[in-house]
Amino acid sequence: MAKFKIFLRTFDTNKDGTNPICLRISKSGQKKFIGLNMTATPSQWDEVFGRFKKDKRINPLHEKNNAYLNEQETKAEKTIKDFDENKIDWTLNQFEEAFLNRSKKGKVKPFFENLIKTLKETDHTGNAICYQRTLDMLELFDKNFDKKLFSEIDIKYIRALDTFMQMPRETIYTSTKGNKRTVQRKGCSGNTRRIYFKSLRAALNMAIEAKEASPTTYPFGKGGFEVAKLGEETEKRYLPSEYLIKIKTTSSDKKVNEYARKLFLFSYFCYGMSFVDMARLTPDNIKRYENGLYIVYKRHKTKNSQGSKAINIKLSEELQTLINELSEMKKPVDTYLLPIVTIENLTGEKLYNHLKTRLKKLNSYLDGLADEFEISDINLTSYVSRHTMAMSLQNNEVPREVISQILGHKDLKTTNTYLDSFNSNVIDEAVKVL
Repeated sequence: MAKFKIFLRTFDTNKDGTNPICLRISKSGQKKFIGLNMTATPSQWDEVFGRFKKDKRINPLHEKNNAYLNEQETKAEKTIKDFDENKIDWTLNQFEEAFLNRSKKGKVKPFFENLIKTLKETDHTGNAICYQRTLDMLELFDKNFDKKLFSEIDIKYIRALDTFMQMPRETIYTSTKGNKRTVQRKGCSGNTRRIYFKSLRAALNMAIEAKEASPTTYPFGKGGFEVAKLGEETEKRYLPSEYLIKIKTTSSDKKVNEYARKLFLFSYFCYGMSFVDMARLTPDNIKRYENGLYIVYKRHKTKNSQGSKAINIKLSEELQTLINELSEMKKPVDTYLLPIVTIENLTGEKLYNHLKTRLKKLNSYLDGLADEFEISDINLTSYVSRHTMAMSLQNNEVPREVISQILGHKDLKTTNTYLDSFNSNVIDEAVKVL
């Protein structure tokens, strides 16, 4: 539990005989001292209350000085509250930066930069990249964005940003070797704009909670800009039953294709577990309950979200066989359950980038598997397993509320994007009356 206190640093005396007033923050047995740019003599200081003594004879400015110290204490409380509300396991250095950066209050760019830095330090690299891309887009749109205040991000600003993102534009691409070239880009689709605006909206919500922004100019509230309306229906990405049966029952002679097939099936039988979550599994995720062994995990994408729940998957004979066979194909590194990560001791951004490379490899293997199995009318990727699992449940008349829970969704709206409005068989029967 974190604690803080304002105190007089009597063991550090200045040349004029005064001592610095500091904020001492402690957490997990560690301490940090932050100067508050104010000094006092021991005779002026009330050690019990951590304030100047209320005596005008020794300090005529004691009321003004104590008001300032009250503000600093409130700021410290708010800084800790912000970390707790965002479920950030903060360090003392992060506290110091957040506490001292309050001087930048009201400016959008420093808030974004601090949020991105915090997300990276707490192993949320994917989210950090999403916010960084949103920041890049804002700076591309607004050449004076570094001076922009939260109060200026109003409905008029948002509508202008939306118009800008729909227009074709030129951008400068810089390679890792420093070479630059001009890239012609199309306007952003509705779904892409929706992603940018969701990130901006989340940042604004956090800024309002942190008292960095005011809700009076909030552009996304009732009667404001509707982010949800930007969503466009995407092509359904699930396998017809004949293809699924073939993948379940037919082995590949090519090792990389067979590796991809087994990972695809592992995801499918694990309720459409994402590639990142499969990669991060360890034997510690296998728990023994009354009804047997279960794979228990929280989705990496939403594990720190409010109300996030663990997903429990019965460790069936099929799953255990897949784990054994995959491990025989290639021994997992470190303490991972599956042979997906191939380099030891990776964490943070290095692990994130490695998994991006591994996912690209897996999808190329699945593409090869699709060619081998003559699956030509769908782009077979790792994500198809999740959609296929959801549609398999729907085709077997499992209620959507249950499917939503299995997928780990917070609400049915998200689940509905995975599924057709009706089973195609229902529609086929309905139109027979025409």
